[in-house]
Amino acid sequence: MHQTPSHGVGRWRWIICGLLFFATTLNYVDRQVISLLKPTLQRELHWSEFDYAHLIFLFQLAYAVGYIFMGRVTDRLGTRLGYTISALIWSSAAVAHAAASTVAGFAKARLGLGLGEGGSFPASIKTVAEWFPLKERALATAIFNSGTNLGPVFVPMVIPYITIRFGWRWCFVITGLANLCWILPWLLVYRRPEEHKFVSSSELAYIRSGAAEPSVRIPWARLLQHRQLWAIAAGKFLTDPVWWLLLFWIPDFLSRRHGLNLLGMELPLVTIYGGATVGSLAGGWLSGRLIKYGWTVNASRKTTMAICACGVVPIILASRVSGLWSAVALLTLSTASHQGWSANLFTLSSDMFPRRAVASVTGIIGMIGACGGMMIAEVVGYVLTKTGSYTLIFGIAAGAYLVALFFIHILAPQLQPARSGSCLINL
Repeated sequence: MHQTPSHGVGRWRWIICGLLFFATTLNYVDRQVISLLKPTLQRELHWSEFDYAHLIFLFQLAYAVGYIFMGRVTDRLGTRLGYTISALIWSSAAVAHAAASTVAGFAKARLGLGLGEGGSFPASIKTVAEWFPLKERALATAIFNSGTNLGPVFVPMVIPYITIRFGWRWCFVITGLANLCWILPWLLVYRRPEEHKFVSSSELAYIRSGAAEPSVRIPWARLLQHRQLWAIAAGKFLTDPVWWLLLFWIPDFLSRRHGLNLLGMELPLVTIYGGATVGSLAGGWLSGRLIKYGWTVNASRKTTMAICACGVVPIILASRVSGLWSAVALLTLSTASHQGWSANLFTLSSDMFPRRAVASVTGIIGMIGACGGMMIAEVVGYVLTKTGSYTLIFGIAAGAYLVALFFIHILAPQLQPARSGSCLINL
């Protein structure tokens, strides 16, 4: 089948992708601040390990609700307005942390933050489905998804200095207000490709190249009957908790295991999360390259995901090595592998479902992934309280991706497109 070449067709889709990248970066800055401030907040506000675990649990609970609710809102209202609403909610909640002095006050702020941030990925995945042809979606997803790594890299570079100079409350105020600076260019620039006055006819034809997709809206009840949805959901449920572990507990691990203070964490955390950016881009690039070489979508996505799954396995040694930088190397490999995996896992939604259902599908699977994150929060809090060690926790993380890939392959052996009346689970 003839495909339109990508050179000379225009660049607006990559500008839109850049906006998604910056939004994702800000999103992860807001959620990551609390993990770096954990030792400070525990000391000043007298939190226990269970208090912190419960706050992460509540964030994940609201995030799960936000994922599924805001995903549906984005499908109904459109990507432009849906993403704007999400950003306004999480920006306000981020600033609200500064007014909290008790666990209950932080709990309310975390609930608002999770609800708003839950709409980010459904809107981003839907945008990629609207603006990119199939062969570029994994790379576009990897690019905006790399913001999930830049955010955590940015946090240890600035938050310690804001904390020392102005106090921890200003960390939440400054990062929360930064989101508002993104909303204006998003509203000014974003339109659907067909409605965008600067998109050329050649770029629009390139975006729409590939197999035709159904244009009808698919009800949730129909979506839940598809094996393809449960394949992606299984992958999210089993592997998202590992990412939340890497986000919310790595600063505590470095402090507990290697005695690092707030300023001493900067270089290790920049290395760990900076490596994740490389992994995200490499994972998206590799599967896209394999497709261009003539591999099927099924083979290219799953081969890339298998490589990434194997890359997480060595994390089981991270709590056992004695040297700081040996542990950092193992954690960096894990974050890089997770993000390469995640870029392809998210892309499965747009590979197998029509564009108008992508945000809803992403919302459902994201909600299920967040439920896994809720569970890991309580498990980590319990294990640390009882043992004070990350050995068991990292052991669980090591095998999660291989198990997830097994379930994905069983439920979607060929990554077949989801069609009404076909490939349904008998519920």
